[in-house]
Amino acid sequence: MPQQPIVFDAPKPEPRARTAEALASEILERLTYSVGKDPIVARPYDWLNATILAVRDRIIDKWMDSSRETWRTSHKRVYYLSLEFLIGRLMRDAMSNIGIIDEVRGALKSLDVNLDELIALEPDAALGNGGLGRLAACFLESMATLKIPAYGYGIRYVNGLFRQELSEGWQVELPEKWLAHGNPWEFERRESAYRIGFGGHVEPITSRAARCGSNGGQRSRSTRLRSTRRSLAGAGRG
Repeated sequence: MPQQPIVFDAPKPEPRARTAEALASEILERLTYSVGKDPIVARPYDWLNATILAVRDRIIDKWMDSSRETWRTSHKRVYYLSLEFLIGRLMRDAMSNIGIIDEVRGALKSLDVNLDELIALEPDAALGNGGLGRLAACFLESMATLKIPAYGYGIRYVNGLFRQELSEGWQVELPEKWLAHGNPWEFERRESAYRIGFGGHVEPITSRAARCGSNGGQRSRSTRLRSTRRSLAGAGRG
């Protein structure tokens, strides 16, 4: 026998209004009560977070409706697993997808805030590095376009993929601080947690280098790394 559809009859809030006036009021409310800043002293990142929270509420309205419809009709859902998701900056895409860019721009203008400056402030989510991450993000975008219910599961990197800079002709790896101002797109909740252990142990480079340096003609690990970098740099110039 076919499975009977699940009937949902539960309360839910009224969908958020999408007018510039309603958005301006909610952005101001979010800035005050969620970010905890007085508009007099609020910095650009404070306005960015408040605006994202207001936009996010309108996305949640569509998300909840979609989830209820999937359960009501007993449709299957896709669960996409990937180590990386190169999703890029979300604010402009999110506003464009639900058609409220002009309304948000007008709301911020009434508060003497420039939307384009806030968009430029949003960092890239450091959750991917290239082809794999971009492919995974494209799959999710395609499924959303085709209205296929789907979730993406991956690793939420704290520092993300490292940044690269040149210092005195050498490549230097630095941590990617994409979460320096928080991530208002996230929901702060933990439904379950699992500890994952890794074998082996950590050995300080200084002690290893000291032993290698005392062993006749062996070079220290740091010296070998420098030599490797020189050879790679030479190959690149060739």
